[in-house]
Amino acid sequence: GYIAGMNDHAPHQRREPTQAAEGLPRWRWSLAEFERFIDLGILTEDDRVELIGGELVPMAAKGVAHENVKGELQDWLHGNLPRRYRIVTELGWRPGSDTYCEPDLIVFPRSFKTLSKVPGSAALLIIEIADTTLKSDLTTKAALYARLAVREYWVVNSFTLETHVHRNPSQGAYLEVKLRKPATVLKPLLLPGVELRLKDLEIEAE
Repeated sequence: GYIAGMNDHAPHQRREPTQAAEGLPRWRWSLAEFERFIDLGILTEDDRVELIGGELVPMAAKGVAHENVKGELQDWLHGNLPRRYRIVTELGWRPGSDTYCEPDLIVFPRSFKTLSKVPGSAALLIIEIADTTLKSDLTTKAALYARLAVREYWVVNSFTLETHVHRNPSQGAYLEVKLRKPATVLKPLLLPGVELRLKDLEIEAE
């Protein structure tokens, strides 16, 4: 059937391109357009994509090590964080007009009923578990979360359990990035009293 707007020739706003790493321009998509693609069946859950800065970015497959670390971290957070916090894993987050992403783990105040309503500045901690995604988690995702004013962002290497702790977002970058060893006690800045050593988690070998 006819879909209003898809074939109309009415004047429309010029689409601004994004700039790809290799220097080639890309068209910028909005969150509304991204969700329209889903409504029309152009994108499905099987496509596994995120919208980052107006660009559609395929999500990497999750390996065994990634899933083991994520599962243990999720269990630990649920068991050790007070009830005033919510812990959500891999649900669609829409913190901006050109962004849809699925953080491995995100902690935010329980006063927000759904993740979709949480702005970046209200996120208390975001954790990405990295295997093949280590480079992009430390660059593309770090820039995204800093731009969204996420105040603390961890990248956990699923093979070594080393953690890159990012703090102090400013102008699309984190001013403080520190590498923590598995035996180091991690103390999330915005979760007072919470202390975690990744070495202590019962993570199965791949």
